[in-house]
Amino acid sequence: MGPLAGVRIVEIAGIGPGPMCAMLLADLGAEVIRIDRTEAADLGMKRDPKADLLNRGRRSLAVDLKTPEGVETVLKLVEKADAFTEGFRPGVTERLGIGPDVCLKRNPKLVYGRMTGWGQHGPLAHAAGHDINYISLVGALNAIGREGEPPVAPLNLVGDFGGGALYLAMGVLAGIIEARTSGKGQVIDCAMTEGAASLMTIFYAMKAMGRWSEERGTNAIDGGSHYYNVYETKDGKFISIGSIEGKFYAELLEKTGLDKQGDLPGQLDPQGWKQMKSRLREVFLSKTRDEWCDIMEGSDVCFAPILNLEESMAHPHNQARGSFVTVNGVTQPGPAPRFSRTECEIQKPPSIPGEDTDAVLADWGFSADEIGQLHSAKAIKQTHRD
Repeated sequence: MGPLAGVRIVEIAGIGPGPMCAMLLADLGAEVIRIDRTEAADLGMKRDPKADLLNRGRRSLAVDLKTPEGVETVLKLVEKADAFTEGFRPGVTERLGIGPDVCLKRNPKLVYGRMTGWGQHGPLAHAAGHDINYISLVGALNAIGREGEPPVAPLNLVGDFGGGALYLAMGVLAGIIEARTSGKGQVIDCAMTEGAASLMTIFYAMKAMGRWSEERGTNAIDGGSHYYNVYETKDGKFISIGSIEGKFYAELLEKTGLDKQGDLPGQLDPQGWKQMKSRLREVFLSKTRDEWCDIMEGSDVCFAPILNLEESMAHPHNQARGSFVTVNGVTQPGPAPRFSRTECEIQKPPSIPGEDTDAVLADWGFSADEIGQLHSAKAIKQTHRD
């Protein structure tokens, strides 16, 4: 089930980008075991986890890493794993006794993935931070927003999930492939700052070519131009236009009726962008969003209605592709990307922390006596749904 079937990964539970990375790997078929705190297991019994979608696809083992038995339990799992992921501040796993040196000694082929905001070293390495801070440091946040207005945070997509989760997932997979050739594992230092900077590569290139202004909202694809922008419609909803190429722009003018006006400035002349934005605003306000969909959707204008989450799940294109799936009563984005032969699916709904403790340990080679001893030492916890 999925191209990563047979790959085993141990994940130390965290928040945001760490679980997202593990979810992606599990969606692709890897067996990912989430190590939760025993305190989380106590809390987990009091709530239904079915909407904790970033925790989907993997089983949960509750371990007390403050006990030597708990640490040894994780290290025994590491011995049989292809990769290990954690998202603590630098030095935390070393203090817990599950740092990279210890883990690689137990399993020399292990890929040890570390995700932080600032990286494992540097002046800011031990400072607290969040997505908005990480993308600030590499020029991404400064570039997003309207002319003359403050920067706008793009949710936490660029740092946490783009520069963090996706880059760690890519690093883990690259490390596993290399280890199968060399027989040696390694440590991956995934900094969200550097992942976000990597995502900005084309804009650094455009700056070097003199084709990118650092004045926010004045460039072709940051809201400065009229042909790559969003517009309000008659019913107070919004549409997006991305008519960059000349032939697509010509179709935009034809479908809006502006092609019949002979005094239009050139598409790529920045001096005419504000004038054209004003004209397009007026045109788009003349019809509802659905009316514009009837006129433009599926054409070469490069058009889409701007949908909210509920509307997205119901859109015919998304439904036709099965982009959203319903698991345990919760509709959610399905696994991506698609594979022609090793089809992916969500392996299971999110587990309560500690729900799978005994089963995981048994499946990974622990005897019934060993599991019983770990319970007696309070090194692990098994929870049950009410």
